[in-house]
Amino acid sequence: MRLDYLTIFPEYFDVLEISLLGKAITQGLVEVHAHDLRRWTHDRHRTVDDTPCGGGAGMVMKPDPWGEAFDELLGTAPDPSIHVVVPTPSGVPFVQAEAEDLSGVERIVFCCGRYEGIDRRVIDYAAARWTVHELSLGDYVLNGGEVAALAVTEAVVRLVPGVIGNPESLAEESYSMGEEGLLEYPVYTRPVSWRGLDVPDVLMSGHHGRIARWRHDESVALTRLRRPDLLGPEE
Repeated sequence: MRLDYLTIFPEYFDVLEISLLGKAITQGLVEVHAHDLRRWTHDRHRTVDDTPCGGGAGMVMKPDPWGEAFDELLGTAPDPSIHVVVPTPSGVPFVQAEAEDLSGVERIVFCCGRYEGIDRRVIDYAAARWTVHELSLGDYVLNGGEVAALAVTEAVVRLVPGVIGNPESLAEESYSMGEEGLLEYPVYTRPVSWRGLDVPDVLMSGHHGRIARWRHDESVALTRLRRPDLLGPEE
């Protein structure tokens, strides 16, 4: 998998070299390239923004640097196998199913906007040639798309075969199909007793059937409390 990041702050993505993502890069499972969008500007101030058409507060990222970056990195020929991710508060919610879909593609290009956003024509141009995903992390606004791109990257790359040492652990996580899309049950480790709080007896019973039922019941209860929208009518 190749990941490209178009941004005016390429240093944001230095953190990809640590932890499991860093190991994935070292092992050749993932290839990462962070590109400074200002490289495709031509004035001495390396300007990437301008005032919004129609007036209003803030600045908008100009289309020209994006277009030239696309030309150099992706060419101009349509190729739906290339996926362009645009983090934006006006995008569709980013969910685990989307991460699973993206984990199977060969190339993702992240377009990290700033200011009031990217000129809409950039996204429309990309959508006519590649597969575009406008994604939102939640109902809030960030200063730019870099943090969101990092979050999407971590959610996607950990699902790439070989990145997680024990792939079975992925099946029991929150939102996973193995857990029927429920929130994950509470987890515990030793010591059995800590500061007056004990591990539930069932987890120390050695009875795998009871443990599985307890975990499922806890997942349902937690989901009902925090995310009832995830429960089916039978729950």
